[in-house]
Amino acid sequence: MASEYAIEMLNITKRFPGIIANDNITLQLRRGEIHALLGENGAGKSTLMSVLFGLYQPEEGIIKKDGQVVKINDPNDANALGIGMVHQHFKLVECFTVLDNIILGVEPTGKFGLLQKEDARRRVIELSEKYGLHVDPDAKISDITVGMQQRTEILKMLYRDNEILIFDEPTAVLTPQEIDELMQIMRNLRAEGKSILFISHKLAEIMAVADRCSVLRKGKYIGTVNTADVTMEDLSAMMVGRNVNFHVEKKPCHPGDVILHVENMTVASRVHKNNAVKGVSLDVHAGEIVCIAGIDGNGQTEFVYGLTGLEPLVSGKIVLNGKDITNAPIRERSISGMSHIPEDRHKHGLVLDYSLEDDIVLQRYFESDFTRHGFLRRPNIRSYAEKLIDQYDIRSGQGPVTMARSMSGGNQQKAIIAREIDKNPSLLVAVQPTRGLDVGAIEYIHRQIVAQRDAGKAVLLVSLEMDEVLDVSDRILVMYEGEIVGELDPKKTNPEEMGLYMAGAKRDGGKKEA
Repeated sequence: MASEYAIEMLNITKRFPGIIANDNITLQLRRGEIHALLGENGAGKSTLMSVLFGLYQPEEGIIKKDGQVVKINDPNDANALGIGMVHQHFKLVECFTVLDNIILGVEPTGKFGLLQKEDARRRVIELSEKYGLHVDPDAKISDITVGMQQRTEILKMLYRDNEILIFDEPTAVLTPQEIDELMQIMRNLRAEGKSILFISHKLAEIMAVADRCSVLRKGKYIGTVNTADVTMEDLSAMMVGRNVNFHVEKKPCHPGDVILHVENMTVASRVHKNNAVKGVSLDVHAGEIVCIAGIDGNGQTEFVYGLTGLEPLVSGKIVLNGKDITNAPIRERSISGMSHIPEDRHKHGLVLDYSLEDDIVLQRYFESDFTRHGFLRRPNIRSYAEKLIDQYDIRSGQGPVTMARSMSGGNQQKAIIAREIDKNPSLLVAVQPTRGLDVGAIEYIHRQIVAQRDAGKAVLLVSLEMDEVLDVSDRILVMYEGEIVGELDPKKTNPEEMGLYMAGAKRDGGKKEA
């Protein structure tokens, strides 16, 4: 009799230097189900899935597919068994098009080994339409939003006819609308008979889409439950080992002086001829959290690039603490009191091949505490890093000497937040600060951001998470197609009204868009 399980991972143990990432874990995926894998950052979720996908070999345990023991030595073996994976940090070639990325490794060739892209293009467009992915096959990866890159990864799996689909933190980078669409895509895939493993620590999503949920904590298996039989509070207690406060506790804000003044900022787009940011003006005062909300791809990224010095302005003016920094280099902005938690932690947040301690002093290594006569003061750097690791609960196998690349996404994020907040900035620019974090870590980081505000710092938050926008901010500015179209009070608005502004259906000043 055929097994009811598409995949069984039995007694899997995987060790790394200084850490047991998976400690005797058993996970069983039924055919045609969406099975969530829940756990804190660094609980071992991605490692377990990387074992299933052939990226790692376990020291102990076996994997069965359809009841038969299989050996998965590398991702090609996994693909041959019909297992596909969308990684948390996408594996795409930036300078290739969407289509080239999808067919990479399974290129369709005709006579004389020539590449035949037309059939592949038709198939990609068909799949894209069928599952509601709406991806342009000719767009370059470096030019499309993170949400679109993720859809490219999903198409890669569908193009290869994978039956077992692993989604590693798939909603970490998506807007609320895109998340709803992805949930629908996952339900459509399940209806087609696909079996889905869905790694997440967003409890609402697990409750909305998963049939069953297995929980890991610190590398150990805690249990599997039917989502219909439990509450979000039950799941969070299983995951963190304590009860978590889902609501941000904060006192009313008392704005002080203007710390950041932006006047008529215009930033060019690298993707199209139009400007990505068009004449944006805003002020952020000491002691307030101003949030820029909007659907991904409406100019928020370019606005932050212009503000932090990653892109030049076409026109406009930026004043920080009364000083014009419009054309200042990035280091000067940093020294003038600006901290930046970037959207893409790998591209702009960390040097992945540096140790954790070197990443922590990345913007301060030239200060006298850390350098003398041109030489790094290693003992000082080590003790400073140890202090932040302890204070911010950054979990890594080997402490300060751990390579940043080997840490879980959430712990990489904590390292960046520790570094940026500990610089004691007057302006904290936080872009998607809780992206890819679990409820315990989100609670912690929201507390840190509110503490910065209460200490009289100006905070500019850029977020795609509707709950975060409404819960954390004191003022909301909605960005649509490169312009600020509305200013809202989080206490007086709701997701529906914000959604109208975000979609461009409503603007301040009574103008209605067709």
